[in-house]
Amino acid sequence: MTVVGPFGLSVQDRDLTRDVQAGLDAVEAALAETVKSDVPFITVTASHLIEAGGKRFRPLLLLLAAQFGDPGAPGVVPAAVVVELTHLATLYHDDVMDEAPVRRGGPSANSRWDNSVAILTGDFLFSRASQVLADLGPEAVRMQAEAFERLVTGQIMETRGPGPDVDPLLHYLDVLAGKTGSLIAVSCRIGAQAAGAEPWVVETLGDFGERIGIAFQLADDVLDIASDGDESGKTPGTDLREGVPTLPTLLLRQMPADPADEADTRLRELLDQDLSDDALHAEALRLLRRHPALERARRETLRQAEEARALLAPLPDCPAKAALEGLCDSVAIRTM
Repeated sequence: MTVVGPFGLSVQDRDLTRDVQAGLDAVEAALAETVKSDVPFITVTASHLIEAGGKRFRPLLLLLAAQFGDPGAPGVVPAAVVVELTHLATLYHDDVMDEAPVRRGGPSANSRWDNSVAILTGDFLFSRASQVLADLGPEAVRMQAEAFERLVTGQIMETRGPGPDVDPLLHYLDVLAGKTGSLIAVSCRIGAQAAGAEPWVVETLGDFGERIGIAFQLADDVLDIASDGDESGKTPGTDLREGVPTLPTLLLRQMPADPADEADTRLRELLDQDLSDDALHAEALRLLRRHPALERARRETLRQAEEARALLAPLPDCPAKAALEGLCDSVAIRTM
């Protein structure tokens, strides 16, 4: 029996498959119950993204991390609810900041209602996550608070941009560690902690979560350029068109320009222009796909995934460890 989850995560052990699926079902039911309000309109807005579906990547990782302790411990499912509610709340806020009209194939909350409703709904989800978290004990509260601080710090760093004396690539990686890696890390950490795993196991899984979270975001950067859109689920070159710095373009700008290379010169010119024009965007995408910077981006992504795999080495061999190692393999597959 095999469950194939987000990003190609494969759970092949029959008992583990049963436990993980039961856990995910319990999380889904708890999410729907937790966002109910005495005010019907709030229930509708708070349920908006839950009902839209999603990968539930963070609860899945949390449930796998719990396998290194007692996966049936009473705090495991509530912990998964906390991390998913936190993630969903950030999506409401992100869509307002990005003026995004669509989320998960449907209208975003800010476009269906307005920015104020979206922001306040995100705040409501944070408050409900905090209520659930309060019953998990002070250590869980501390873990979540630290992760949330890093998440917000990463978002602020991204909004502000790198300072004049800061390496843009290092700044970008720091942003990813905070904005993306921190919540994935705490999903692993708090899941193991709720299951009563040994402290060194809790920290090891947290370190793995942050590293694999960064690796998957970098893989998305590569896919945004290299894919035809079917695998990434979005139009190729979306970040390029919007002028969003990602790993391939940041690496390109670090590489010395070659005046004798007409393609390199032209690509650098295009990257300094407005690429909302379809013809210019298509030209830039074609040139970037052929540029050595894209291959360098692939190698850096694979390096991050291999570092994540190495972090798992001290953990005892078990089906959950094999599933987490499979995540590292899926990064390689996505970037080929």
